[in-house]
Amino acid sequence: MVQRLLSPGEIESLDHNSMPRLVLPQPGVLFPARAARLRQLADGGVPGIPAPDSLHGYLHLMAAVADAQAAVATARPGSGPAMPPLPSTDAIETALAHNMPPLPVSGPRPAGWRAIYLALLDQLDAASAGQPQLAAVLASLRILPEAELEGCADAVLAEIGEGINPLHAPFVAAALQVLWTAHASQLDANRVQPPVTGTLCPVCGSHPVASVIRIGGQAQGYRYLHCAICASEWHMVRVKCSCCEKNARIAYQGLTPSGAGADGSSSGSSSSSSSSSDAPAPANKAQDPSRVARAETCEDCHSYRKIFNQEHDFLVEPLADDLASLALDLLVTEAGYTRGSVNPLLWFGSE
Repeated sequence: MVQRLLSPGEIESLDHNSMPRLVLPQPGVLFPARAARLRQLADGGVPGIPAPDSLHGYLHLMAAVADAQAAVATARPGSGPAMPPLPSTDAIETALAHNMPPLPVSGPRPAGWRAIYLALLDQLDAASAGQPQLAAVLASLRILPEAELEGCADAVLAEIGEGINPLHAPFVAAALQVLWTAHASQLDANRVQPPVTGTLCPVCGSHPVASVIRIGGQAQGYRYLHCAICASEWHMVRVKCSCCEKNARIAYQGLTPSGAGADGSSSGSSSSSSSSSDAPAPANKAQDPSRVARAETCEDCHSYRKIFNQEHDFLVEPLADDLASLALDLLVTEAGYTRGSVNPLLWFGSE
């Protein structure tokens, strides 16, 4: 009798204890946790990510933005902007049938996103008290012509930094995050199909801002990529480049002094190779600050993306930790590597 061989996906479907391939966001948890982490980073409370003094004010501002996102995302009906509905059932079903993101960031956006944007600015008015520079930025955002606002949103979602106003972009990005996170939270994770390329979010098609090694339950020790826009997380095996998906020449760079890292990594000038096994590494119960934040570099595409390890800091939050670890970006780019994608809450002008 001929027996049909099961594919890896079919095998996993038979194992009720298998790790989740996709974890959808919970806006009511995500944004308050991000705000708390940003303040912890700004106050120097994360030994593994020593944010420079020059960044503390910005981290506190982004914490206020995360608070505003939480308020808008969790507002009761009638007390905040109506959240635009999900795309039609037919559109979602068609996308799922063709292994496409059901909530693509490309294409037209619901007009209702602008109400979220204005509500976010309303929430930030209190934070601007006594801060004339912030008040001026918020005022300019309120009178932004519709075409210019939509153009900024297009640039944010396409990660096009050229011509974008770096003062406006983080606030526009924050509003878009609220919309896509709210929509992503309503999907059925079991129905979202893996994309053709594992380097893009299976929910919205955006790039990941960073990757994270999670702890607890079925996700223990596995690496997930964290979407910069909708905050969904999808599994990718360790020691596989999240930019080109090759795994032959992956290494890790850290911020610790030479020889101080448990794995030999140092301040961007030395690194450690790892095997390509998909098996999760045993959890290291000892918190090691040198291993909280590292850059995963690839010698094939000469790019990098940061990886944060919850095994060494339970409160790791990928987007916040990426924002605070600019020193790691500087060291790795000086070594000749190119960042794989942007952080939507930080944009640099051309000057």
